[in-house]
Amino acid sequence: MPRPLVATIEISALQHNLAVAQSCAPRTKVWAVVKANAYGHGLARGMQGFAAAHGLGLIEVDGAVHLREFGWSGPILLLEGVFEPADLQVVAKHQIQIAVHCREQIDMLERAQLASQVDVHLKMNSGMNRLGFKPDAYRSAYDRLRALPIVRNIALMTHFANADDAANLRMPLAEQLRRFQETTAELPGERSLSNSAACLLHPEAAGDWIRPGIMLYGATPGVKSAAAFGLKPAMTLTSEIIGIQQISAGETVGYGSGFVADASMKVGIVACGYADGYPRHAPTGTPIVVDGVRTRVVGRVSMDMICVDLAPIPQAHVGSSVTLWGEGLPIDEVATAAGTVGYELMCALAPRVRVIEK
Repeated sequence: MPRPLVATIEISALQHNLAVAQSCAPRTKVWAVVKANAYGHGLARGMQGFAAAHGLGLIEVDGAVHLREFGWSGPILLLEGVFEPADLQVVAKHQIQIAVHCREQIDMLERAQLASQVDVHLKMNSGMNRLGFKPDAYRSAYDRLRALPIVRNIALMTHFANADDAANLRMPLAEQLRRFQETTAELPGERSLSNSAACLLHPEAAGDWIRPGIMLYGATPGVKSAAAFGLKPAMTLTSEIIGIQQISAGETVGYGSGFVADASMKVGIVACGYADGYPRHAPTGTPIVVDGVRTRVVGRVSMDMICVDLAPIPQAHVGSSVTLWGEGLPIDEVATAAGTVGYELMCALAPRVRVIEK
């Protein structure tokens, strides 16, 4: 029999969340972001769930080719562009659009001999200081691209650093938006600005395209709960209790003996660990659900197992159901307890975890 650990991907939840994203900016088009294997949900499942999107965005060149092989005929955007000259032959062959964020990428385009034109998205570093041309260099980069016969359309894009944090005054969204708008005011081309946080919290920032990512999978980028925005979890990770220990006051649990029982208690052993993608740094107290009842992780997470407090579920037994995150336990709650974000948990789902879809 297979190990009882299963990740269930709900295609209808992906579809629902895409509709929520579109409702945030009803007059825009949507790049549904499917990078990192659709945030751990599977690239083909992401394509299926986001069939109503206007385009799909990702990082991986081979992933873009796979989307074409899977049958996606709509726009595809490489959000970091190409990494070497040979990539340009691939994107031209498969009609994949590319971000351009540095002069080296323009150099590659200037030297390239392609059988067809490509569409590019010129990225501005409006204050995040990650990728892109700063405002004072942006027009020069645009002019270089516009002079190339192999470049067909030029779209304009940027990325917000703090769309989820209105109180962050070091780089406010409004300042990034001002820089972008002032620099691009006289330039033609479609605009693409908003990530999930901007979609949910700053509809005024929407351009011609939005680029939702984490919200499509039923989590949020550190703002209100996903449910508050009407989002549904697309991934539910479940397992079972595979063993039970009755321990006395003063006994310890797990590696390092970090958890010490302050009274007699029953401990359940769950078939899931950090080799499956559950965060090793999840501390005692991280929420988990057994037989529909919320309880807590106790002790250190092992490679293949987690220990849980069964005091709230005295009827629990070997074979009792466990929800690690998803339906009935928001992934953002688990991530917050572990000091991380839902993105990491989704993307860390290990290949050995059995995945089913419904």
